Amino acid sequence: MITPLLEQGLETMNLCPPPGTAARLDEYARLLLEKNRVMNLTAITEPEQVARLHMLDCAALAKLFPLEGQRLLDVGTGAGFPGMVLKILVPTLDVTLLDSLNKRLEWLEEVCRTLDLAEIRTIHARAEEQSHDPAFRERFDFVTSRAVAELRTLCELCLPYVKVGGRFLAMKSVDSDQELSAAAPALSILGGAVEEVTDYLIPGTEIRHRVIVLKKIAQTPKKYPRTFAKMKKNPL
Repeated sequence: MITPLLEQGLETMNLCPPPGTAARLDEYARLLLEKNRVMNLTAITEPEQVARLHMLDCAALAKLFPLEGQRLLDVGTGAGFPGMVLKILVPTLDVTLLDSLNKRLEWLEEVCRTLDLAEIRTIHARAEEQSHDPAFRERFDFVTSRAVAELRTLCELCLPYVKVGGRFLAMKSVDSDQELSAAAPALSILGGAVEEVTDYLIPGTEIRHRVIVLKKIAQTPKKYPRTFAKMKKNPL
């Protein structure tokens, strides 16, 4: 369906994943669009657009850091973006997909079985609650989140999962300067710091997106994250 387009896009990005990666991403896209007929997983329904605006967009993260053998948590994974894409691109990456809607996770588990993906698991939970579990708190090398919430809220939700020295990769639009500026107090409180801001062009499009890389430089105080209601009412 979209294997050649994906192969060309990955080559343009100078990514060299294992043989057959584009075909696996193609199968993932096929399963996504098939399931989307009965479950709201994506508003993007053209296969070529799925390839570019989901698969290749998420693949940009694989260019930033060597992910081989690392432990990654994808918060609010939805239809598996970017966690599933990164797992297919980097098979040695240990991935946990967290979402509050179990139906989405059950479908992702089916996809993992179909694609024979190992070292990937799903967690049905609210992000602000699960990070208080010692088995999850400050245990991950990388935490990702794509189109979930405003950056101050995202920092409070995601930084508690990142181990000191690890990174939170927030996928944002290029007009997120104001969000980033407003998040400075939250970063100071939560133990994070801006390491870099990278804008990139999605291959085959004129669309630019952004990855905000936040490094964990100190432990997050135990009282964070607060309940979601408190985060919404009084952002850090």
